[in-house]
Amino acid sequence: MSSDKTYFELGSISRTYSFKGEVILYIDADDPSKYYQLNHILIHLNEQYIPFFIEKASIHKRNQLKLKIEGFNSDNEAQTLLKKKVFLSTDLLPKLGDQQFYYHEIENFIVYDADIKEKIGQITNVIDHPGNTLLEINANEVEILIPLNDKTFHQIDKVNKKIFLFIPEGLIELYTENE
Repeated sequence: MSSDKTYFELGSISRTYSFKGEVILYIDADDPSKYYQLNHILIHLNEQYIPFFIEKASIHKRNQLKLKIEGFNSDNEAQTLLKKKVFLSTDLLPKLGDQQFYYHEIENFIVYDADIKEKIGQITNVIDHPGNTLLEINANEVEILIPLNDKTFHQIDKVNKKIFLFIPEGLIELYTENE
């Protein structure tokens, strides 16, 4: 099976909807409307991404779709999908501009301090908390967490896998003082 980097997490099946086997898909995206016309979804089961085909979809709320999935005809059958994470191929992601990126794209990028052009370390993980995204960075075997937001982001060089951030004063020292 393809690596996890060929898929992105769209959301999850939050609940069943009717006795006819319908479910509600919660869409975790800035613009859920880009995903209103899905004809299939992928669910990670038994270490594989399994396609499920959609017979009918309708908007339930702005970030939710009511789905009738092929082969699911009762509430009991639909219950088996509850709380499952839903994925799509990264090919279905909307194209972004030069200075925009998806979080999965920047793993392993090198972080530089935008003010002094000094290398900080390599991104090992993006922690996406609502309103407080953090970059987990390996800086000479020291784990550093740096917020990623409009104030800290300066620019990205996708070709050379570099990201330049305005580092809050004293932040790096909090992690490296006792090293």
